[in-house]
Amino acid sequence: MGSVHSIREELLAYMNGNQMIHSHFAELSGLNSGTLSRILKGKHPISMAQLAAITAGMKLPEDYFFEDYIEECFAFVVSMRRIRPFIFRSAQLDRLDCLEQIVNRLLEDLSYASLLFEFAELLYGDNKRQAARILYQGVSEAEKYQHSERLALCQYRIFRIEIEDQHDLEEKLRAAAQFELYVYRLDAADQLDAMKQLMHIYGLVHKWKRVDELAKKMHRIASIQYELENRRSDTIDEGLKRPERPCYYYILYAYLARATASEECGDYKRALSFVKMYANGERWVHENDEQSRQIIAQFSKWAVANTYLYRLMTGELDVLDEYADYIALHENEIFVAVRYIVRAANVFKLNVDSILDRFAPYIPYESSKTEFGEYKQTILKESYAQFLIELAIYLFNHNKSKEQALNTVLKGLEISIAMNSSKNMVACMILFEQYRDFADQELLERFKKLSSEVYQLNAKKDLILLDAL
Repeated sequence: MGSVHSIREELLAYMNGNQMIHSHFAELSGLNSGTLSRILKGKHPISMAQLAAITAGMKLPEDYFFEDYIEECFAFVVSMRRIRPFIFRSAQLDRLDCLEQIVNRLLEDLSYASLLFEFAELLYGDNKRQAARILYQGVSEAEKYQHSERLALCQYRIFRIEIEDQHDLEEKLRAAAQFELYVYRLDAADQLDAMKQLMHIYGLVHKWKRVDELAKKMHRIASIQYELENRRSDTIDEGLKRPERPCYYYILYAYLARATASEECGDYKRALSFVKMYANGERWVHENDEQSRQIIAQFSKWAVANTYLYRLMTGELDVLDEYADYIALHENEIFVAVRYIVRAANVFKLNVDSILDRFAPYIPYESSKTEFGEYKQTILKESYAQFLIELAIYLFNHNKSKEQALNTVLKGLEISIAMNSSKNMVACMILFEQYRDFADQELLERFKKLSSEVYQLNAKKDLILLDAL
């Protein structure tokens, strides 16, 4: 392999080795005898259909000649009639190496960038995300000195692919920081979805000031878009690009995000002020269909639950039982609520054993679904790691089994390592060291092993930083 002639050479060697004449192999493969003759003489380019016929006739794996076919694509006049099906078949067979080579060859002529972007969008829509990423990356490189919306959209698609496939929080943060440079070049509809994804990442790594800033911008953009939508007629709206959810959803979501950011910064009074803004969407949302009613109802439920939480965290301890009774009616929200109840117990030195017993079947979380979609699994895992840290502190504070408490810390550390959550790893290690004297030899060995994994993660991070320099 390696030259434009190798497909023909191997085919001819196969025919000679099996004492086949042209007509015999043509019949065996389903090719026209004349076409086969012209292919062997190098007078006829090989189409993808013909390549598949040749490969099958030789009883070889379908992608056996794919690397050679790259040369075939460029040996005659460059033709998308050959290249397009080759790109899509390479994607289907996960021959990403071939995709990367052909994209690099094509982009020697930058006029192909537009066509490759169209192919990338088709692959992305067909859930061939890694294949699409190669094309988006190629287009981005081709247009890196331009301030085009297409460049921004390529970067957005790459960002979405990276955070969906990546469990490492440090890598998610790197992808977010790299993409954020392009977010404001996107169409307004894509900006709203992009900001939501960025807020998820910054929330996971506890950058709550950044979450608040993005939520403020989301609110402004969504409000403008919602006002424009309500001014337009239905006929004008038909070709308009829309975000994944209705614009009013992003207004409500921005309030929710700012409330959460305020809560995580300990400003519960400010958090309550935002709760009031997403509690009563029915007062200003113009739509009255099933979707709008469902969205408004879900935000209203979150408002009720979060009002209980913020009142509790400001010291209104008498709402605890009411809060517990309320979340009992909403099973899919129980785990997240219990996490905050344990946090409040640690702040105010409360005994919540009865609540932990009551909701034991939901710890760890039993479901990733809510009445309004799904929690991202990464968000749930991060939340669970934080819960284990809070629970361990609770067990230590209330003189429970030190072995149980230390096991809880180590479980939290394991999850934090798997996600590369620096803040949680540090919290777990400090907590274990604080109560090390209560650990038996088995617990100490587990901690030693996990500490070694943390060290390796940090060493890897240092190498990445050195490479960047």
